[in-house]
Amino acid sequence: MIKRLSILLALVVMLTLALAACAQAGPAGPEGPAGPAGPAGPASEVNEQDLTCTQCHDSTGLISGHQATWSISRHGSGESFIRGNAAGCAGCHSGATFSARVAEGLDPPSVEEGDPNPTRQDCRTCHQIHTTYTRDDFALETTDPVALYALEGVTFDGGKGNLCVNCHQPRTAFAAENGSVEVTSIRYGPHHGPQSTLLLGVGGAGDVEGGPAAHGSMVADTCVTCHLVDGNHTFAPNIAACQDCHTDAENFDINGLQTRVEELIAELEQALLAKGMVAANADGVYMPVPGTYPEAEAGALWNYVYIAIEDKSTGVHNPAYTVALLEASIEALK
Repeated sequence: MIKRLSILLALVVMLTLALAACAQAGPAGPEGPAGPAGPAGPASEVNEQDLTCTQCHDSTGLISGHQATWSISRHGSGESFIRGNAAGCAGCHSGATFSARVAEGLDPPSVEEGDPNPTRQDCRTCHQIHTTYTRDDFALETTDPVALYALEGVTFDGGKGNLCVNCHQPRTAFAAENGSVEVTSIRYGPHHGPQSTLLLGVGGAGDVEGGPAAHGSMVADTCVTCHLVDGNHTFAPNIAACQDCHTDAENFDINGLQTRVEELIAELEQALLAKGMVAANADGVYMPVPGTYPEAEAGALWNYVYIAIEDKSTGVHNPAYTVALLEASIEALK
């Protein structure tokens, strides 16, 4: 009996091994039809806005290219932002405070506190950043017309250039009392950025009548058109902007305007120097000498500061008004 069981067990083992050998996989057969779609998986944890970042933060140079040119501009490399720690200056000299005051609809003198940590006039000063997280960002902080606070009833409306004019406007207007003017410091004059009023043909001293320049009334977006050609954020004017109208222009001395203005500035400078009304500073720049002067002479000094020290376009912003102011000022000192 035991012998029969052993033989039977041996046969079972041999049969099992034979079946296992036959069960090895053969070559793959043809692919069968696709099965039905499975259920949807859980929602992705990636924020959809994250997917739009590459519209700006990629290798196109949209940010890095503008930052590179901005960094060598006066806005990006100058030291004027340091003045942003003073209340009277922060509204323009600190980029962060500028944005805050524009949002509140204030003019610069209305800022009551300085910025303890003033910032340069950087991307966020002029542009709205990270509002849509797409290329639709970089909208300007404002393009509303600007009521000039030093000149009552005067409004600048130059498209995108309105943003610039929130700061590039005079802080004071020429004023005389009893036929004389007291010049109290070397900072006498309209104080920084009177390009807007020169474009409008106002803001000078004396009885010179001016009017809006073609560069202000016929150039769309004014400042931006000439100073940001192809988005170049050095803010240096580009002759390419002139060539739409002045097709043969090779430099800014179109029809000898800048040469003429430079000659008039030099003549006025010498007349003021002869009267002891200006003196050279450490950098060789002629600055006002404090004192009390007759109204006509003080007006000539005002116009010198307005055009030569503050505007610095040598007539380009308003050729006719610039030449008229300089000629009248030279005559007033004779």
